[in-house]
Amino acid sequence: MFNIDRRVIIIIVAILAGITIIGYLQDPTELLSLVLTLPGVIIAITFHEFAHAFAADKLGDDTPRNQGRLNLNPLSHIDPIGFLMLIFVHFGWGKPVQINPRNFNRKRSMTAQEAIVALAGPLMNIFIAFVLTIILFAVITFATSFIFTTIGSIIIITLQMAIAVNIGLGVFNLVPLPPLDGSKILIQFLPYNARNWFISNFQIFYLIFLVLWITNLVSYIIAPVISLVSTGIYSLVAAIFGIFM
Repeated sequence: MFNIDRRVIIIIVAILAGITIIGYLQDPTELLSLVLTLPGVIIAITFHEFAHAFAADKLGDDTPRNQGRLNLNPLSHIDPIGFLMLIFVHFGWGKPVQINPRNFNRKRSMTAQEAIVALAGPLMNIFIAFVLTIILFAVITFATSFIFTTIGSIIIITLQMAIAVNIGLGVFNLVPLPPLDGSKILIQFLPYNARNWFISNFQIFYLIFLVLWITNLVSYIIAPVISLVSTGIYSLVAAIFGIFM
């Protein structure tokens, strides 16, 4: 199933890449936009997957540590296909962090600790977006003349791109459909029978996700949430700097 899905995904990426490259040839500014997006994509994926590994390690599972995932080296966390998807359609993923729930401590239920590990990734992306927004406002507030220079403009745009990518990745992964993190979080809150039904129909929900993803309907579903989170972060940071939006 995984191999088939991966081949389909590769075909989709190739088509999207071809369309995007044609667009770049017609409008060079789009190519610049792609280049300025790359740092945000790398940061988003790296910190997202590291957060999963860190949470699992703190809960007693040393599997991520043994597999070399407990670091901030992008090469340890980037999946080539997921990386390209984030660049071309702004929805993607990193190399999944493997965990062994049986290694978790027994302070909470196994499903609860799996949910904590799953939630760590999206929360990290939202946190990174918040930190980057503070940096953005600091540059705008305390380096006013600098932002009008070429380098300053590039830094501002790169920060804005990185903020958008982190919020997008965080919200996207909270969609409660497998294989996204949201499905692991949802399981924790389902009654026993509903949880078993959800797990037994995992592949059906996975196919629903693929349809939503391929048709890009998922972007319309989560766009309002992304907008809400973005507005909330910008408004909060603006208030910290004494700016009321």
